[in-house]
Amino acid sequence: MSGVLVTGTDTGVGKTEIACGLLAAFKARGITAVGMKPIAAGCVPGDDGLQCNDAIKLMAASGVDAPYAEVNPYALADPIAPHIAAGQIGVDIRLGQIRDAYRALSARAEQVVVEGVGGWRVPLGPSLALSDLPNALGIPVLLVVGLRLGCLNHSLLTAESIRARGVRLAGWVANEIDPDMSAKDENIATLAALIDAPTLGVVPRLDLPKPEIVAEYLNLDPLLR
Repeated sequence: MSGVLVTGTDTGVGKTEIACGLLAAFKARGITAVGMKPIAAGCVPGDDGLQCNDAIKLMAASGVDAPYAEVNPYALADPIAPHIAAGQIGVDIRLGQIRDAYRALSARAEQVVVEGVGGWRVPLGPSLALSDLPNALGIPVLLVVGLRLGCLNHSLLTAESIRARGVRLAGWVANEIDPDMSAKDENIATLAALIDAPTLGVVPRLDLPKPEIVAEYLNLDPLLR
């Protein structure tokens, strides 16, 4: 495996923090790794045009340098669904451009951690969705489960959809986004029993989710087999 797509049960479940933690974990193993955010909405002007804060975080956590355009080939200004933001400015999100950027990053590092946008089935165009990326790039998926009420249904539906598309679910990470969630441990146990993929970590609510700290809660072994 030379890469993994980090997707989530929804938006706002901590994909960026987990992706940055993965990059730090690879680095701690002596494995060169670089982050990628193929599509981002809600970008703001920066040194290289529109830039996304998530992509900047991934670049900071990466073990190698890469041009911003490779890390985030589609940077969209409006903080709305990406296919709508792209359509409003006449941009077609194309797999070819994403694949070219991924291949360029693959030449720079042993591992590419690709962070998705929104959830697994977010549309990217009339006939394209985020769920098309893993097969196009030839990589498995890591599912970030935001621990909150409703996560069981969202997680199981997402895992089912991933497998239905013929994509390998390499594992899942529980991320504590609601510290007051009732029966948290019972929910984690239920997910571990029902998701047919290894649990790669349980990340508690962190005041400062630095990549090196998040990495301490992640288990890379199933990803490297």
